[in-house]
Formats: sequence, C-alpha cells, structure tokens
Amino acid sequence: MTDIKRYEINWGNRPLVIEFNRLAGQANAACTVRYGDTMILATAVMSDNIREGLSYFPLMVEYKENMYAAGKISGSRFIKREGRPSDDSVLSGRLIDRSIRPLFDERIRNDIQIVVTVLSYDENSDSDIAGLIGAAAVLMVSNIPWQGPLAGCIVAGKAGEYFLNPTSEQLDTSDINVFVSGRNMETVMLEADGREASEDVTFKAIEYGLQQLQPVIELLQTIQKDIGKAKIAVTLPELPAEVVTLKQAAEQKADAHFKAEGANLFGKGNKRERHHRFSVINKALLEQFPVDDAVSRKYAGLHFEELFQNEMVRRIFAEGKRVDDRGLDEIRPLATSVGLVPRVHGSGMFQRGDTQVLSIVTLSSPSNEQIFDTMRLNDEKRRYFHHYNFPPFSVGEAQPMRGPGRREIGHGALAEKALLAVLPPKEQFPYTIRVVSEVLSSNGSSSQGSICGSSLSLMDAGVPIKQPVAGIALGIAFKAPNSKAEYKILTDIQDVEDYDRSMDFKVAGTSTGITAIQLDIKFDGLTLAMVQAVFVKAKQARQTLLANMQATLAAPRKELSQFAPRIEILQIEVEQIGELIGPGGKVINKIIDETGVAIDIEDDGKVYVTAADPGAMKKALELIKGVVKKVVPGEIYTGTVIKIIADRNNPSKQIGAIVSLTPNQDGMIHISQLANERVEKVTDVVKEGDEVKVKVLEVDRVNGKISLSRKALLNR
Repeated sequence: MTDIKRYEINWGNRPLVIEFNRLAGQANAACTVRYGDTMILATAVMSDNIREGLSYFPLMVEYKENMYAAGKISGSRFIKREGRPSDDSVLSGRLIDRSIRPLFDERIRNDIQIVVTVLSYDENSDSDIAGLIGAAAVLMVSNIPWQGPLAGCIVAGKAGEYFLNPTSEQLDTSDINVFVSGRNMETVMLEADGREASEDVTFKAIEYGLQQLQPVIELLQTIQKDIGKAKIAVTLPELPAEVVTLKQAAEQKADAHFKAEGANLFGKGNKRERHHRFSVINKALLEQFPVDDAVSRKYAGLHFEELFQNEMVRRIFAEGKRVDDRGLDEIRPLATSVGLVPRVHGSGMFQRGDTQVLSIVTLSSPSNEQIFDTMRLNDEKRRYFHHYNFPPFSVGEAQPMRGPGRREIGHGALAEKALLAVLPPKEQFPYTIRVVSEVLSSNGSSSQGSICGSSLSLMDAGVPIKQPVAGIALGIAFKAPNSKAEYKILTDIQDVEDYDRSMDFKVAGTSTGITAIQLDIKFDGLTLAMVQAVFVKAKQARQTLLANMQATLAAPRKELSQFAPRIEILQIEVEQIGELIGPGGKVINKIIDETGVAIDIEDDGKVYVTAADPGAMKKALELIKGVVKKVVPGEIYTGTVIKIIADRNNPSKQIGAIVSLTPNQDGMIHISQLANERVEKVTDVVKEGDEVKVKVLEVDRVNGKISLSRKALLNR
C-alpha cells in the first residue's frame, strides 16, 4: 500500500479532511472527504477507449446514499438493501454533475464516471458539500482532463447575516439558502430556495459563498501540485487528406447556401414553423451532394448549424433581435386559464410561446403525507409534493414512455421548492397537497412553466397561498467566442438559445421576492456582474408573468372544489388519545369502518377528520366526541343495555345492568335504581339490547366506574 496522503483545514468551524491512497486503488483517482462526521468516498474512472461516432460527452455522475452511514436500516419491512436511487440521491448527483460538467472539454469521447459513496452521515455536515469537494479532488489529481479547481458550499442568509454550511436550524429559519459552486469568484452552479428573499439579499449570499470557497480552492491547488498526475491530452482523430478536402468543399457550399438562404431561418413563427424552415433549407443544402457522399453531407450540416448560431449571436449584438425577432427582454405571448379539467380539485394551464403546461391539484388527508426513508435520523414527511411529467409528444417525438428520469425528478423538485414559501401552514390548511404538472408542449423552460401553472392550479383549488409564484429562464450570449467581456442577457430563452457557451438561469418568486433559483451553464463561470444583471431582468419579467396570471385569477378561491374532501379538526386531551385509538386500534378502526372517513391523530391531541360525504363527517365527529366526552354526574343519556350482572357469590341473583353510554364508556344501573318499586330480577325491567334512559349519579375518580339510575327519571 502506498503512503496515505492527508490534507486538512478548518472550514466553517469544522475540520475538512481529504485523504488519498487509502481506498479504491484501481480507480484513476480516489479519496475520502470528511467534513465534521460526514464522510464520503469519491472515485473517478475514465475508460481507455474512445467511443467513435458519439455526438455527446459521456459523463456519468452517481451519488450513493447508504443507510448504514447514519446507523440505520431501511424502514421497509420487505426491502432492506438499498435499491434504485432515491429522489434525494438523484438530486445530489445532479448537483455534482451540474457543477463539474462545465469544466470538461465537451469534445471528450471517453466514458468518465464519478461515483460518490456516503460512508458516514452527520446531520449538521451536508454530504453534498463533501461529495462535490471529493469529486473535484479526484478530478484534480487524476490524469482526466478537467479545468478545476472548483468547490461548493451552502450559505444561509437571515437579517443581514450569512452563515457558511449552516445547521439544520439555521436552514429552517433563514430567508435564503443557496448552494453555490464556483471558483475565482465566478459562479458555475446555483441551487437556491428562499422565503420571498430580495434580490439584494440573495446576491450577497452568493457573493459570500464564493468568498468562503477560497480556502478549499487553495487546498485543492496544493493537493494537485503535491500528488496530481499529468493530464491526458484531449486528442481528436486526424482526418485523412481526402476527408479534409471533402470537408473544406462541403463547408464552402454551406457558406454559399447560408449566404443565400440564411435570412429565411429568422423571423416570427413558432418552433414547429422554424424547424420546418430549417429542415427545408438544410435539405436543399444536402441535396447538393451525392446521396452516397456521407462525409460531405455530415460536414456541410455541421457547418450550417454553426453558421446559424453565429448569425443568431450577430443579430443579438448588431440588431438587438433574436431568432424569432423578439427583443432581448421580450417574453413570448402568454396564455393562462384555470378550471379546465372536471372532477379534479383544481387545475391551471400556463402557456408561454410554444411551452404549455397543465398543472392539477389533489387534496387529501394528513395521513397521505409522503414519508422519505433517508439517511436522516428522522424520516422526512412532506405534506406538499410536486411531480413533473415530460412525455415525448411534448417535443413532437415518438419514444418509449418509462418512469421519471433525472430531468423529471430535478424539475419537479425545483417547482416544489419554488412554491413551499407561499403555502399555508398545516394549522391553517391541514391538507396533504399533490400537484402534477403535465408538459403538453415544450420549447424552453417547461420547469418554470410548471411553477406558473401550479400557482394557478393551487388558487383554483382554493388553497390559500400567500401570493402566486412565477418563474422565468434567462440565457446569455457572448460577442466573441473566447471572451466574456461583452455579453447580453436574454429573457425567456427557447430551444436554440440554449447552445454552446450559453446558460439556463431559472429564477422563481413572488412580487415580493425570490423563492427558488437553479443555474446551469456551458462555460467556465458566471461573474458577479452577470448574476446581478440576471436578477434585474428576472424581476422585471416575473412581474409581467404575475400580472398575466392574476388577470386570470387574482387570488385563491374562497371555497374548495365540491369534489375535494373536507377536513374538520378536533382538539382532545393528550391522555385521551389512547381512549380514542382503543386497544389494538379497536375504537378508531370501528369509527372508520362505520363512516368511511380518514382520521389522523397528532401527538398534541389534534384530531383531523377527512371526509368527502358531509353525512359521514357528521357521524364520525359525533362518534369521536362521544368517545372522548367526559361523563359527569347529573347528565342524562340514552344508552343500550349490553350486559346483565349477577352476584358473584350467587350467580342466580341479578344485581344490575351495564349500559353503554359512549363508544368507550359504560355505566352500571344497580337493581335498586331500576324502578320506584322493588325489583326482583333485573330482566323484569330491562334486557340486553334494550334502549334505556338513565341519569349519571356518580363517577368514581379513582377507578372511573360510573353509577347510573333509571328510577331518577321516572317521575320527570
């Protein structure tokens, strides 16, 4: 075994320790990162073989949560082994992927896989931070081409104070939480959630995070100088001379064709019309080559696309116009509506240009909260969750429809995060809320469309959200290919504007402030000036979107849909919880079986009764009140005789009758309290199954026994 290399700094009031040469020796590089008591193993492997004919960079990032990391075994009764990645694992993997990917040369065609395995988990030290630092560390020391260093951290901001890698309590009470990854005071990736935080507060949190990354960046630079391997050069296969000749000739024809027809690719029209124009003009170019000349056709097509992108950028800087003749800050035509779908509890449709999203709300009882079996010591419960579906027809394709992929999970989580800040507290609105966004047509930023559609659907359902939330995606264009000196921010980007050296900067919020951010870029970093420019334009666009949405529905409806269940809340004493549940759940299950309602009981004595049928609700409430009602002397009940009591010493002698007063409380009528006259046998007056009106004489405070009288009511 080679010498173990250990590097340590104190960062965010906790030790950050990175070790090499201890584990996973056959990877290109491997290390452990320990932050507090959280520890991860990061590995990087690059295949020796170049995948010929591949049109994309084959990077794979896997993030493995392990229950043993927190000293837990899966809560499932039937599956104890970790299986498919949880949604949280997928989101963590995406976080790392989106951070490191921009610093790779996209021309690489070797398979590269980064695997982050969580070995130990400390709830106050985020494993995503350790995972990203580990991924950066192994890429720095390996022979894999990568333009690091890069690091990431979490910043929580509240009342002008900012906290590096905050505790759970700080995260829960902050105004803004930002995961920022970057280097050299430039941002590479952002993921944020806010409680309507101002743009200024959010910007300062990002700036603070970039400043705090510097010690880690310096540590990674030290590690690379100490043990880093020489990087493999990215080699592109040399083209044979005859191919070079064909390529040059093909590009010349593409130049001439674009000069003649290129202007027809730009102008007003939707995505389908633009793609049709491009297809017709591109087909005319390819027809200039023999059908069997695949080489010329390939290079002519590639060059034509490059010319199109160059002209698109030229128009932005020279004319202030985009591919569809919009201005740089102009939003595509908007259309909004609510109540489109019958029977559901709420629906909202949002359309921006060719992007159309239908969001649908379902309200249910508190028992339908989603429970997440994670590494955290306490399983997480969520009463609001958002699911995002992206079927192939939304982009005019025919593809197999499988389960949600990373993209769907990521976009759903972003929309969920964007709306959390405006949801009513459980005490005010105890429902479990599910929103599903169906992307029906997509041409840029369907995730932000789902945020807008979800706001409309929640208001249509009568969910009393504080304010509607809207989201917009912004892009960037650079004037020169290798310079960031001159740039333009583009509001409301569409498909062709998300190209090489571009970005997808999503900002969601209310009229008051920001609730969610997600940034992906395709270059090496976004300056703070660029971030500020984005925030200004995003706020302007958000106000336009919100005005359009509120013109359709200004505020949440006052009443829930007739198809939504109703919830009533009862408060009982904590010591009565056991009575209501009954032995083995006997009492509560009987009420549920008789009425068909759902009943949820909180530890503080709150009882939530959910029912779609008003009659069932009324009956259930009466039964529950009967169970928890405290019987007091002087009260009068009509009960059922459930048992005749005999003398234990003389079984033939009857001494009284047991009467059911409430579902879980019985009392006894002594034989002397049955009638005014002397009674020889109880059954001479009442029998099992008879209804009898009785008065409570006494409740024994020690044993709870209740004495009843029939005789006391006979003269009334």
